[in-house]
Amino acid sequence: MRHTDGLVVSLNMQSMGVVNTRIFLIRHGSTTLTVEDRFAGATNVPLSDEGREQARRLGVRLSTEKVAAVYASSMGRTIETARFLADPHGLDVQPCDGLREINHGHWEQMTRHEVDKQYPEEAAAWEEDPYTFAPSGGESGLAVTARALPALLDIVREHLGSQIIVVSHKATIRLLLSSLLGFDPRRYRDALDQSPAALNIVDFKDTVRARLTLFNDTSHYTEAGLAIPAVPTARLSRWWHTPPAASAPM
Repeated sequence: MRHTDGLVVSLNMQSMGVVNTRIFLIRHGSTTLTVEDRFAGATNVPLSDEGREQARRLGVRLSTEKVAAVYASSMGRTIETARFLADPHGLDVQPCDGLREINHGHWEQMTRHEVDKQYPEEAAAWEEDPYTFAPSGGESGLAVTARALPALLDIVREHLGSQIIVVSHKATIRLLLSSLLGFDPRRYRDALDQSPAALNIVDFKDTVRARLTLFNDTSHYTEAGLAIPAVPTARLSRWWHTPPAASAPM
C-alpha cells in the first residue's frame, strides 16, 4: 500500500522503530551590523534589506517542503527571518530563548579591532579557547551549548518523524554542530563557518545520533545560484587569517 499522507508515513515509521527527523537549521539573514563585523550577540539588531531578501529567497526554496513547525531564537533578527520561512506554510513562529546568540558581555557592539585594542588579554584568551573563556559579563561557548543543545533536542523529541525549521545564530549553530557531530568544540570558530541565511540540514535517527546532510549552503541567494562557495575571506577566526610559518631552509 502506498501512503501519500505524511502523517501516516511518520506513524508507520515509528511503529517499525525507524524515526528520521529532519531539522532545517538556519542562520538569520544579514543585519545592519553584519558589514561592520561588530560583536552583536546579545544586541537586538534588525535585518538589513539584504538580509530580508536572503530570507525571502530561502523561504521560496523551502516552500515546497512539508514543514511541521518553525522555531526561532527569541531575538528580533531570527524571528523576522523565521517569518519569511513560516508564512509559505501558514505556520506561526515559536520563539525559543535557548537558541539565542552568545552574549559577548562588554564587547557588545565593538569591532574586533576595538576589542583587540581595549581588551588585549581577553581577546588573546578568547582566540586561544573560545569554548571555556568568556569576556567580562558574557558567555562562554560551553554556556551556550548547555542551553542550546537541550533546546534543540527538545524540539526533535516534540516532532519525531517530521521536518522542522529552526532559526538561530552563527556561534550557536556552530556550537550545536560541534556537539552533535563530535568535533572539538574549542575549534568551532576555526573549523566551521556560517554565512547569513545559510541553510544546514541535520537528520536525526534519534536524539543521540545525528548526521549533517547539508552545511552552510547559500545557493538560494548567491550569484547565479552557484552551489560551490568561494574560499572564505571574512568572518573567520584569526587562526584562518594568520600566514603559515615559513619553512626552515634545507
